[in-house]
Amino acid sequence: MDIMLFHSTHGLRPAVRDAADRLRAAGHEVWTPDLFAGRTFDTVEEGMAFKDETGKDELLKRAVLAAAPYSERGLVYAGFSFGAATAQTLALGDEKARGLLLLHGTSDIAENASVDDLPVQLHVAEPDPFEPDDWLSAWYLRMRAIGADVEVYRYRGAGHLYTDPGLPDYDAEAAEATWKAALGFLDTL
Repeated sequence: MDIMLFHSTHGLRPAVRDAADRLRAAGHEVWTPDLFAGRTFDTVEEGMAFKDETGKDELLKRAVLAAAPYSERGLVYAGFSFGAATAQTLALGDEKARGLLLLHGTSDIAENASVDDLPVQLHVAEPDPFEPDDWLSAWYLRMRAIGADVEVYRYRGAGHLYTDPGLPDYDAEAAEATWKAALGFLDTL
């Protein structure tokens, strides 16, 4: 499977590279575009400030340019938090997308969005300050309404970015459960 994996607002950190290596070891081809041009951040607040300063449109343009050379292959879009939101936006706009793997995040869904049974898997903490229950319920219903085949995994007590061992949110048990389910999901595509 060809996977375009987007980083969180922390930037292209070792955890993202490690995740890509894990996916490669399972037989997938993985690209990890650096939307922040080498910048990484220790806190969500610093990363969010940089994201806002750079601008949503510019970051989306960078993501589209990174994915464009490979989109004809039928990509699986994946990402962490902000990167998951980016992956979702690209997957819903790419008729050749083969799947969508969301780790720690979702995004708004365009009014005119429509997919044909796009396989989607979401992994998120419970509770998650960035993905409140009301939002997730509405997101799930909207994704189903536009034609996505959605699975949602919740991890009680885990922190927001629980798969990143370099952050305080890290939860080894939840991270391993996530990767086991995610690799299984990718094997079905």
